[in-house]
Amino acid sequence: MFDPFIAPSGTLLGLLQRGRGDGTLHALAAPRPEALTALNHCVLSDPRHDWQVENRSLYYARLYLDLDGGTEEIERHLWDPEDHLDTDDSRTGLALAVLGHLASYGRDDALALLRRYAATGANWAWALDELALRDDDAGLRSLAEPVLARFPAGAEGSADLAAAVRDAFEPRPWRLWADDPREAVGGRVRAAAEQGSFDRWQRQMRPGGPRPGWSVQAVFDWAQEGLERGSALHVPAARCLSAVAGAEDRPLIVEAARSGSKGARCAALHYLAEVRDPAVLDLVEQAAVGPSRTVADAAVAAFERMCGEAAVDRARRWAHRPDALGASASGVLACRGAVQDAPLVLAALREAVRGEGPDAPRLWTLVDGTGRLGIACAAPVLRHVYRETSSSHLRGRAARALAATDPSFASGFAVECLWDCEETTRELAAHHAETGDIRVAERLRRLAADPAEEAEVQTAVRSRIGPDAPAV
Repeated sequence: MFDPFIAPSGTLLGLLQRGRGDGTLHALAAPRPEALTALNHCVLSDPRHDWQVENRSLYYARLYLDLDGGTEEIERHLWDPEDHLDTDDSRTGLALAVLGHLASYGRDDALALLRRYAATGANWAWALDELALRDDDAGLRSLAEPVLARFPAGAEGSADLAAAVRDAFEPRPWRLWADDPREAVGGRVRAAAEQGSFDRWQRQMRPGGPRPGWSVQAVFDWAQEGLERGSALHVPAARCLSAVAGAEDRPLIVEAARSGSKGARCAALHYLAEVRDPAVLDLVEQAAVGPSRTVADAAVAAFERMCGEAAVDRARRWAHRPDALGASASGVLACRGAVQDAPLVLAALREAVRGEGPDAPRLWTLVDGTGRLGIACAAPVLRHVYRETSSSHLRGRAARALAATDPSFASGFAVECLWDCEETTRELAAHHAETGDIRVAERLRRLAADPAEEAEVQTAVRSRIGPDAPAV
C-alpha cells in the first residue's frame, strides 16, 4: 500500500483524515454535501499510515450518522471491478469496518451491504468478522453456502478451507455452520476444523528453534543462519544465550560482539546489554559507527533496551551526536532521564520536528518524555505536533504531554479531543475537558449513552457526570 496523501491540517479533508475532533466539529458546521464528500474520500481512500493500529472506523461511522449520510459511495467502492484485482485488506477494510459500526447502530442498509459483500466480495473474511459481531444467527446461517462455495471440492480447496477456519478472527459463524445438519455444510466445516487442529499440532511437534543442550556457539550459528534467510533472530538468540551461557563464556561472547559474524554480533550485543555487562556500552559505540547497517541498528536497539544509571549516564554523553546513536540516546533520556535532562530532551524534540517533520518516528518517545519530565516550555512544539501529525496515536501522545505541560489544555485541545478517533485520547479528554464549555457537557452525556463507546472512556465520563462528580 502506498503512503496516502494527507491534505493540509487546516482543511476539512485534512482534519478528517487525521481523525481529529475538530474534523467532526467542522464537518457538522460545513455544507452537508461538502462534508459528505470529504467523509467519503476518507472512508474509500484509507488515510492511515498504519491501518492495523490506528482507529478511524467508529469516528467515521458516527459522522455518517450525524450527517445522515447514505452508503451509496461505499457500495460503489466495494463492487468496483478493482475489488478482485487489488485484494489487499487495506483497500476495503476501513469501509467494511465503518459498515460494521453503522450496523451496530441499527442501520439496516449497512447490514445488507455486509451480507452481500461476504457472499461475493474479495475481502469476504473481513466482512464475515464484522457480521459475526453484529448479525443474528439466521443472517449468518444464510451465508454458509456462498462462503463454502469459495472452496471447491478437492485437496486444495479442503486445505484452504481448513486454513480459513483455523485463522478466523471471529469463530462464531464457523461454529454455527458446524452445527448445520447438511453434510455439504456442517460436515465440511467440522472436517476443516479437525484438519486445522491437526495442522496446529503438527507445527507444535516440529519446532524449528533452539534445542536443550545447545552451546553458545550453536546459538550464534542459529542467529547467523536466520539472518542469511532474512529473519532477524538476534533478540530470541540473546534470550537463548541467557539460558545456556555461563561465566566462563563471557570472553567468547564479548569477542563475538566485537568481531563475530553479523548474526553473532547482533545476538551478543543484545545479550550483553540485557545482563548490563560493563563492556557493552563501548561495544555498542563501536558497532554503531561500523560499516554494517544491520549490526549498527542492532547495537542501537540493544542500547535502547538497557536500564540502569550507566546507560543513562552514557546517553547524556551521546545525546549530542548527530547520528542514530545520538537520537537513541535522546530517547533513553526521555524514558529514563531525570529533570536535569530536560534541556537535552527538549533540544532533541525541536530538532526532530525541524529536521524530520511532525511524523518523525522518534517523536513518539520524545513527546512522551516531554510530558513525563513536565517541560512546560515545550508546549508550543507539542501543539504543532498535535495539529500537524497524520498519526492519531502520536497526536494522542502529544495530547497527554500537553495535559502535563500546558495550562490551557483543559479549555483548548481537551475539548476537541472528546470527538477524537482514538479512544485513549477521548478518555484523556473526559478527565480534563473544561466543563464551562457548553459543548463539553452535551458530549459527555452522549458518550455515556453510546453503546459503541469503549468502557474506559465511559468510566472516565462517569467520573465527571456521576452522582458524586461536580455538576456538568
